[in-house]
Amino acid sequence: MPNFSFDHIAISVKDVDESISFYKKVFDFKEIPNTASTSKTRWLLLDDKIQLHVIPRPDFKVVTNKAVHFALSTKNLISFSEHLEDLNIDFSDWIGSVNKDYVRADGVLQIYFQDPNGYWIEVNNTV
Repeated sequence: MPNFSFDHIAISVKDVDESISFYKKVFDFKEIPNTASTSKTRWLLLDDKIQLHVIPRPDFKVVTNKAVHFALSTKNLISFSEHLEDLNIDFSDWIGSVNKDYVRADGVLQIYFQDPNGYWIEVNNTV
């Protein structure tokens, strides 16, 4: 069996410009060229290899719950939480307590919030 590595996440969004702006503002992701097509899909670089592909679907509505999410890690979750507060973005713990973090049984600190389209994002300190 071959080895695998994570390549990208793709999300469908109503407004590509709004989503790109959100992910740049919240995470400071760098936009990179879409080398796959000439469509209006735009790409962001999460780290040196992993990408977020933002695909325009103006009539799309995200219907999901917190259990369906993607997770990112940071060394300083408290500083990131303060950054979200400065941007007036509410976050919560797993059960939904607003602007509260959560410590898992294994000691990992985590928060959850949603992007403009309703996708859930976890940020934790497992780095």
